[in-house]
Amino acid sequence: MSFWRRNKKNDTKKNTIEKEEVPDSPASPIKSPIIESDGLDPVITDFRLQLPDNKDDLKDSGSSTSSEKSDLSVALEDCMAVLDLFLRNDFEEALSRLRSRNKDSMYHALTYATILEMQAMMTFDPEDILAAGNTMKDAQAVCQRYRKKSSFNSKSFTEEELHAEVCYAECLLQRAALTFLQDENMISFIKGGIKVRNSYQIYKELHTVLKSSGYVHGDNHGHFEGGVKLGVGAFNLMLSLLPTRTLRLLEFVGFSGNKEFGLEQLQEGSAERTFRSFLCNMLLLCYHTFMSFILGTGEGDVEDAEKLLQPYLKRYPKGSIFLFFAGRIEEIKGNLDAAIKRFEECCEAQQEWKQFHHMCYWELMWCFTYQRHWKMAYFYADLLSKENAWSKATYAYMKAAYLSMLSWEECQTFGESEVALFRQVPGLKQKIAGKSLPTEKFAIRKARRYNVENPIPLPAPPLEMMYIWNGYTVIGKHRDLTEGMLKTLDEAQQKLEQHPRTEFSIDDQCVVSLLKGLCLKHLGHQEEAEHYFTLVLCNETQIKFDHYLVPNALLEHGLLCLEQGRREEAIKLLEMAKQNYKNYSMESRTHFRIQAALHKARATEQNGENSPSSP
Repeated sequence: MSFWRRNKKNDTKKNTIEKEEVPDSPASPIKSPIIESDGLDPVITDFRLQLPDNKDDLKDSGSSTSSEKSDLSVALEDCMAVLDLFLRNDFEEALSRLRSRNKDSMYHALTYATILEMQAMMTFDPEDILAAGNTMKDAQAVCQRYRKKSSFNSKSFTEEELHAEVCYAECLLQRAALTFLQDENMISFIKGGIKVRNSYQIYKELHTVLKSSGYVHGDNHGHFEGGVKLGVGAFNLMLSLLPTRTLRLLEFVGFSGNKEFGLEQLQEGSAERTFRSFLCNMLLLCYHTFMSFILGTGEGDVEDAEKLLQPYLKRYPKGSIFLFFAGRIEEIKGNLDAAIKRFEECCEAQQEWKQFHHMCYWELMWCFTYQRHWKMAYFYADLLSKENAWSKATYAYMKAAYLSMLSWEECQTFGESEVALFRQVPGLKQKIAGKSLPTEKFAIRKARRYNVENPIPLPAPPLEMMYIWNGYTVIGKHRDLTEGMLKTLDEAQQKLEQHPRTEFSIDDQCVVSLLKGLCLKHLGHQEEAEHYFTLVLCNETQIKFDHYLVPNALLEHGLLCLEQGRREEAIKLLEMAKQNYKNYSMESRTHFRIQAALHKARATEQNGENSPSSP
């Protein structure tokens, strides 16, 4: 068995940082196959992390010097204390303490980069994303210095070197998560997936180390084990969500993540009081409250999310992160007034990081949208447009969308015109890492019709954007909210029928039909819902602009069939949506949802037609 071969340039002293960029994968092992992809990092498909044959060798190497072991313990204790500061909203003090050692301590470097990544993932600010990526790359360089430098046939690992491996793998994993965040283009998923693949190769070997008879628990075993559970859990969970076509592009033939195993590993990691327990907890909360909605069919385990949150909310009652998740949980339960209260508490809890406020503004905007309080929804869209840099085009589009739901007299109080705002949208387009945001592309396409002297208005733009963010799954839990939205859609349909036909008429009618079908499905009127989904499909050849409608109507029709126990028909519809359409708005997001629906359908087949299942 072999270990990684190290070049001589890597055998530098630990008090110097490599100036060259750290590779996204370990240096190539002897005779290890590598998948090369043009413009992407190489994927190492086979390497081994070897423990000594003699347990005593590991004991000796694990405590080669008392100061080395002590340094690791002290660093972990300090980083735990810093994390406590961060969770108490003392953000700058936490970052200041980390900066003092982030060039020489792998755990300080990793913690510093992790906090910046959390900021980026919660705000979606392009500058935050780029800064987090660069800082994580620097942290990876620090971890590289502590990794084993010996020749490939060496078999002994100190505890510090094992921790360096898990920290290095975590840097790769978090860099992959940032790549996902930058945009929903398939190439970005491939790049991110390759980092995940390389990261997992290390985690897999470390998992084997933990289970081997030659492994002896060091002083910081709990932190090391927690790091492995975080990585293995995150890898399995993330990979299980990827669309099949992406997995094939990544050459993961016959290889897929196991969602249940991933969730189990993260649950175990969050249950222990270790350095990684908080991150395990956050990943689980993000999955149950966001990922399962935006990239799935909206079936996250809300009860589990509440159980995960409560201990932290009790310990940190004013912690912004936990107040935000408390609000999000109430929101997806359909308890909108309680959600609004939580988000307002989150904004009042601290003034240091406005980014947390912006997260709350976005959710508050949707809460008021679900309640059809268009003026309040406009208010928060306007705040975001003035204070947040994520997507000025999306914010302008949403402001215009809300004004379009008000009378001319009501709009005058805001001093803005819906037509003028819609016309601003294309000019506000931006790029993150060279890629346009999918949501912006959608908004720009929808706003194009306003670039004429007498534009034809969109029928119900806030309700259409609601679908893009899977909002009907939220309102579907409360009959009154769903009935209210259906009433608004009926009014929009009446307006369409009263106006002369235009080149947009079929598209607009199909938009309303898709959304009415969703409302009717949640109200239990399944035959009527199916009629409206079928209506979209019947008009496929006449749709001129909104080509995303047909695959999404097939998706929703498939989910409806699945609810009715018509599994084979559901799979057929979902496969049609997956295979027959491309180059439409929000395509990647739709493919994520199709994949989740197919997993659900096939799990139903395995467990029995009426058995509850999850993808």
